Amino acid sequence: MNIEAIFAQKFGTEPQACVFVPGRVNLIGEHIDYNGGRVLPHALHRGVTLALSLRSDDVVRVASDRFEGVSEARTADEPTDSWAKYAHYTMRLAKDIGWISSGADIGIISNLSDGAGLSSSAALCVAVLKALREVTGRSESDVEIAQFARRVENDYIGMPCGIMDQMAVAVAKPGEALFLDTGSLDYDSIPLPEDVSFMVIHSGVHRELADGRYKQRADECLEAKSYFGTDDLCHLTLDQVEGAVDLAENVKRRVRHCITEHERTVQAASHLRARDFVRFGESMNASHVSMRDDFEMSVPAIDRLVESAVEAGALGARLTGGGFGGCIVAAVPVDASEVWLGKVLAQHPDAFLVE
Repeated sequence: MNIEAIFAQKFGTEPQACVFVPGRVNLIGEHIDYNGGRVLPHALHRGVTLALSLRSDDVVRVASDRFEGVSEARTADEPTDSWAKYAHYTMRLAKDIGWISSGADIGIISNLSDGAGLSSSAALCVAVLKALREVTGRSESDVEIAQFARRVENDYIGMPCGIMDQMAVAVAKPGEALFLDTGSLDYDSIPLPEDVSFMVIHSGVHRELADGRYKQRADECLEAKSYFGTDDLCHLTLDQVEGAVDLAENVKRRVRHCITEHERTVQAASHLRARDFVRFGESMNASHVSMRDDFEMSVPAIDRLVESAVEAGALGARLTGGGFGGCIVAAVPVDASEVWLGKVLAQHPDAFLVE
């Protein structure tokens, strides 16, 4: 059933706008988008398809192909359905910034797994905003859409994320990587290779980033920012970190990850442009070690999956997303990908291919 049919079934009318927003997988550059670093995500073919019509009252009704019933709340009320909260809060932001004065009916189709680290929440927020832009005739750019979507997560959800996810799903197109400076929001696109596939495998471990562990890492970075007097931890030096004798060791490790991950991402973008996939894979492997040991955001199931991926022939593999579960991404030669996938999944019965 397509989005128009679902919308008509749930709301008895045709939508005023339909949009598609992709999910994303981050090839390298984790937890540095709120620390002044560069990141390298790419847009997926999977994503969120959303239909929307404005209403004459201030009620927001949300329906999804993955949940029964319709979630309903006024724009000023707290939503009671957790699966629909991102849509409700994006509508509240749109009203707060003066885009709209009423509610809306919203229909959603998504083939992104929740808790997988593929930016399903960012894609939903961006999709609502893009649909509203179309319906209201506004002229805000995709970059501005991404900035508003980040505000939804930061200010309304309470998720202290950076701008990477929103920029990746708002700006990037499937088939290209987005090399993004998260400080200036300058970016360029790098075509993905045809002879190497970036395989996304879900570990089977689901997580909710709002459970506190992501925030704990963000708070540790805030402590470091206060200590060093900068918001750009990625641009410190390792000597500065080692010289901070009265800074807690766990916070030092977080900063060390930010510095080295930023450097790896810059190098990896150069390797991708040069089509040097062996060195790109080495950067991915080093990134996972840093996330595991310095940022401490991995879990045993992810570590075993990454190890199996490399042993089975991946050029490189790493955790992708906010951490504590979700997916890995692996760079695999296309002509070996089918055999590689069979080997990996045979060792990890809870894991499954995402894209």
